[in-house]
Amino acid sequence: MLAILSLLLTIAVPRYFTHVERTKEATLKQDLNVMRDAIDKFYGDKGRYPDSLDELVSQRYIRNIPVDPITDASATWKVIAPPDPDTKGAVYDVKSGAEGNSLDGKPYSEW
Repeated sequence: MLAILSLLLTIAVPRYFTHVERTKEATLKQDLNVMRDAIDKFYGDKGRYPDSLDELVSQRYIRNIPVDPITDASATWKVIAPPDPDTKGAVYDVKSGAEGNSLDGKPYSEW
């Protein structure tokens, strides 16, 4: 009986953790899409990029800055400045501040 239980756990536990990682990655992709969409709408409405992610919240483009599901913190997002230094605002894009690679091998910092 104990051998059967340990065999089932040996099979189930790795699948469980893989499923948890896939869920975190899906959430990360969704959060990035929502923030990028808010940045684009802000630019379309104001003619400039936001000065911070907090400005997206204060101007009600998003309700709050989401928690990065990989780092479990909302302060780890990496803000990308506009490529043209003459462009107004500081938040052109946002990326995850998580270290490491996703299940498909791509670094989280490139998402």
